[in-house]
Amino acid sequence: MTETVSGQRRQPRSRPATLARRRDILDAAIEIFGNKGFAGGTLQEIADQVGMTHAGILHHFGSKDALLLEVLDHRDATDVEGLEEQHIPGGIELFRHLVRTAMINAHRAGIVQAFVVLSAESVTDDHPGREYFLKRYSVLRGQVADAFREVCAERGVAAGETIDLAAASILAVMDGLQVQWLLDPDAVDLARASEFAIEAIVDSVVSPAPSPLA
Repeated sequence: MTETVSGQRRQPRSRPATLARRRDILDAAIEIFGNKGFAGGTLQEIADQVGMTHAGILHHFGSKDALLLEVLDHRDATDVEGLEEQHIPGGIELFRHLVRTAMINAHRAGIVQAFVVLSAESVTDDHPGREYFLKRYSVLRGQVADAFREVCAERGVAAGETIDLAAASILAVMDGLQVQWLLDPDAVDLARASEFAIEAIVDSVVSPAPSPLA
């Protein structure tokens, strides 16, 4: 079994029909949680969408909290499914991967909406996704910071504390652009704006120059 960002162990292999049914439930949960949030979306609504009973959903996932974590793991899996060994690369390739991810996200509004809603909700007390998102951002900040260190070492750049600031900023700008895009997709080009921001932040670290704001 493999471990995901949330620390959950992936389930053992199941029959194709069972896997297909679970996928249908996850797709429905993404839509319901994306539209109504975790608190507002109910298992009964998810069950109705896939032609099952409330008990049937519990049979597959055990609880609403467990279903939420499966939804988050499923979302993570879609980000790396096309990568070799299905994990995020290092060095400059990581930043190229982030740009490609933004381009892909521009064509999967449902998954992006669910992520945005659930991540925002996770800051509230006792939200079942809170630990997932805490770990997710911690892991991703570390991976981006490591990529910066690798690139800086290759180019002989001493970036110091700038690396940690840049790592947090890249994740923040990507997530923030997703919110703007969901609200007004005609006004915000998610892919191009994300690429512009990522390139600007990377350039500020590997080719530092005096700030125009100074």
